[in-house]
Amino acid sequence: MRAGEGVDDEVDAVVEAWRRERPDLDVAPLEVLSRVSRLARLLDLERRRAFAEQGLEAWEFDVLSALRRSGEPYQLTPGDLLRETLVTSGTMTNRLDRLADRGLLRRETSPRDRRAVLVTLTPEGLGLADRALEALLEGERELLAVLDVEGRADLAAYLKELLVDLEPSRAPSRGSRG
Repeated sequence: MRAGEGVDDEVDAVVEAWRRERPDLDVAPLEVLSRVSRLARLLDLERRRAFAEQGLEAWEFDVLSALRRSGEPYQLTPGDLLRETLVTSGTMTNRLDRLADRGLLRRETSPRDRRAVLVTLTPEGLGLADRALEALLEGERELLAVLDVEGRADLAAYLKELLVDLEPSRAPSRGSRG
């Protein structure tokens, strides 16, 4: 028996009610996507908790982690950060100002192009990004603890299959699927 089989959750009650009230509709997508939505809310709460323990907001972690993932010297242009975090340029300027004021990053003139700016993670920012990632992963492991290694791999593969098809940046043309 798979984990969760034989046990009803809130989605089961919602699906059952819709099947009773609208038997003319196929509500099967709710069985998957309502659970994904509920999991997304739980994940968001866990992330907020993990970041708050480190004195961070989620947006702060987004910027710091983009710099941290870039590798040494932990440096990106503001344009690179815009692409990584999907915010507007005005929003990014505000975020960089606030993180610089906290001593977590610094702006420098590019040695290759004096008109360009580079954003660099400070040692304090590097340490905070690492601690926040460790706290995040600990919480996320707890969320997935009910699944064994194979179950996590299967779930990751299924979700990836959906996202590869649905995300606009990578989605194949829907009309070309034979």
